[in-house]
Amino acid sequence: MQRGSVALVAIALVLAGCSRTERPPLERAAAYLWAQQAEDGGWHSHTYGLLRSGQSLTPFVLEALLQVPESAYPPPAGKVDRALQFIGNHIQPDGAMGMADPGIPDYPNYATALAVSALCRARRPGWQEQVGRMTEYLRGQQFTEQNGWHAPDPAYGAWGMGGGRRTPPDTGHVDLSMTRYVIEALRASGLAASDPVFQHARVFVERCQNFGPQHPAAADGGFFFSTTEFDTNKAGHDGSHFRSYGTTTADGILALLATGATADDTRVAAAGRWLQSHHRDMEVPGFTGEAYQRWPRGLAFYYAAAGTQAFRALHVEPGPGVVDGLKRTERSDGSWANPENLVKEDDPLIATAFAVRALVGDPPDKLP
Repeated sequence: MQRGSVALVAIALVLAGCSRTERPPLERAAAYLWAQQAEDGGWHSHTYGLLRSGQSLTPFVLEALLQVPESAYPPPAGKVDRALQFIGNHIQPDGAMGMADPGIPDYPNYATALAVSALCRARRPGWQEQVGRMTEYLRGQQFTEQNGWHAPDPAYGAWGMGGGRRTPPDTGHVDLSMTRYVIEALRASGLAASDPVFQHARVFVERCQNFGPQHPAAADGGFFFSTTEFDTNKAGHDGSHFRSYGTTTADGILALLATGATADDTRVAAAGRWLQSHHRDMEVPGFTGEAYQRWPRGLAFYYAAAGTQAFRALHVEPGPGVVDGLKRTERSDGSWANPENLVKEDDPLIATAFAVRALVGDPPDKLP
């Protein structure tokens, strides 16, 4: 064989070896996230000081990793238990997570809800007792009569950031995303859909939907972010209503399903039609006008996760756009990071945990 032919064969063999050893994106992402776990069992942001404590970030990352099939990437020995121990060490006597430093709360309702979901997935001995305290804390945070709120109030049935209980007229920050995560955690804990907590929650969730006679000019079935804060509805207002957009519509679908609605519920079906007709890839749909054009990119990883989960919950294949987008943008170390910092997705721990959820594609744990 001539020297040139030998060289070509050698190159072909090297390339073939590379293709055989190239790891799938989910495997690489899981390896990256496990490698970022600190000695104390938690995940700590190196991008945002507020997330450095790890109280909200640890259950957020762990809950994503617990969705990765062992066939794709088995958890390294002892690492799940170390993460669960970190969570256990930070649960306060009232069941709250994220309040280790009361002066600097770390998204307590998010942290507590995500911790409940992670504990329910892991199911280690004693998990029911831990979850019981935490769900009682979350129930006590809901904007209902127990805290002086009533059905006509725009925040009724929702959850805010958490911490101290809020009474009228001080809602603080209230939105659909936080409410969805709490609802899902409460269902994962074993609460039946008939529990009043979900009936109250549905009042708020439905108010965030452009649906029916209350939104006659915009009954497109999509969702917006908040009933209480004008500026947080990221797609803006057209003069008569808040515009629907992709991340909130995915959240709305998942929240409705977690309250006990079924896929053929008229509201769920309307939201599903909106999402299917507007979905393209990782770029979030629903934003019009030059002033809003950072948001479709800034929310890309949240949308990749929530959108994929919503489609799968409705038994609809979302198409290859999200997976293809993730394959194109995964970094050499197995992580992702958003060039936009609008919602902290420039932190690779956040973007990568969302990407894992999108690649797994499963909706939240089976509901009881």
